[in-house]
Parts: sequence; structure tokens; C-alpha cells
Amino acid sequence: MNSNPVSAPPPNLRIVRVEDVRPHEKGDVQRSQPLTERLRRAEHFTNPPVVAEIAQDNYVLMDGSNRHVSLQTLGFKHILVQIADYESDCVELGVWQHIVADWDSQRFMKNLEAMDNIVLKEGWNAKAVAHALLRDGPVYSIHAGVDSLKERNATLRQVVESYHNNAALYRSPLTDPGLIWTLFPSGVALVMFPPYQPQDIIDAALQKAYLPPGVSRHMIHGRALNLNFPMEGLRSEMSLAEKNQRLQDWLREQYGRRSVRYYAEATYHFDE
Repeated sequence: MNSNPVSAPPPNLRIVRVEDVRPHEKGDVQRSQPLTERLRRAEHFTNPPVVAEIAQDNYVLMDGSNRHVSLQTLGFKHILVQIADYESDCVELGVWQHIVADWDSQRFMKNLEAMDNIVLKEGWNAKAVAHALLRDGPVYSIHAGVDSLKERNATLRQVVESYHNNAALYRSPLTDPGLIWTLFPSGVALVMFPPYQPQDIIDAALQKAYLPPGVSRHMIHGRALNLNFPMEGLRSEMSLAEKNQRLQDWLREQYGRRSVRYYAEATYHFDE
């Protein structure tokens, strides 16, 4: 038993320019559109996106791309973010697996086979961009017939779009097919992605070689949730420096009122 879990410092919160935050993945329209409408009417900004600072006034978005897209759509100049360090023990990088459900496995495979720029091979292969495990059949490795990072990730986006637009899509960190099929009885295929390194995420952002939405999975120890910072602090015409001063004053008030709680244990949330 691990009796020494990661002890996370207080979150590093900052207001930055929206244009200085670089996404590494495509936004998910199905998620961002309703979020945009909620943020349009919202009085508080609840869960700040998490970014890595790679240079002064230059940030790579780890998590929260739909909030970032939504504020861009609404014309916000500034966004409240939590800055995390990729080299810290407080950041873990994993992947989500995609469970394709409420569809037909034959149509799922026909869509993949119809793509000109991929090659399907039966069995596992370390060089694949992804693997597709059918509920009632074998596993296939999916290969991109291109070399550059931008082309490779573009192919991966097309793979995800081939089922994202036709089926119900569930994300899960689970990799055990037996357990997945039990939890998702309408699932017809499991799409599994290779592990990524922090530099892969940074390169995808800097080169605009975007990953599909919902593939990378950043686990942030000490993540700020339910912040409820007044949206007026982002909407106002104050300068960036003035907004950050207001944020720091607000944070000191929250700590002074003992409104901030730190929970070290892993949890399951049933209210998403």
C-alpha cells in the first residue's frame, strides 16, 4: 500500500490572454456548444483549464479545450487558468480509451476500411496510431501511411471522426475488455491509443498538429475545482495586470475564510 501519496502545493492560478493559450487537440463541438451557452449566462467561472507554461506568455493547454474554445467564441480577451509543471510529480499524462456504442461493428469496420490513408492489420503492433478491438471479433492495428506529425495526427482525427459522427462515444481509462463490455453493454468496439509523452503534447500544440478530442488524459494532483471566480473579473475592461491583482485579492479572501479544502484521495464523481 502506498502511504505517501503525492502532496500537491496550492494551485498556481493566473489570468492570461486567450490567444496565448495553445490547444493540442481539436475542440469537441458536441461539448463546446452547450458549454458556450452556459458560459454566456454564467455568473462564475467554475473549473479553470490547466496549462503548461513553455515560455513567457506562451502556454500549452493540457485540459479544458472546450472552455477555451467557448470563451474564444464569446469574444473574451482573457481566461483564468491553472498553471502546472510537466516535470512535476503533480502531473501524469495518460490516454482515454474510446468505447464505440449503439452502432454496428460491421459499419464501424467499413468506415475504417474506406479511408485511403490508413492501413489495417490484424493483431497488435507497436507502430500503430491506434488499435480497434471488436466486441465480437479480433483486434486490428491502425497504421497511418504518412510520416510527419501533422499528417499522422490528422489521420488519427479522421479515424475518430469516422465513428464519433455515427455512434455514441464513451471515454474510459479502463483497458480490460471484459470489464468494459460489462459496464457498456451497448459497446461494439474499443479503440485504444498509444501512450504519449509531454513533448508529444507540446509539439502537437506548437505545430498545430492537433490530436482528436478526448484522447490525451492529464491527471493533475492539486487541481482547482469549483472555484466560482466571478465572471465579471474576466469580462471587465480592466488591464491584465489589474485583473490578476483582483484575482490574488480574491484568493487571499478565500483562504482567509477557510473556503479552500484539499482532498488527497482519488475519487469518483457521479455528478458529471
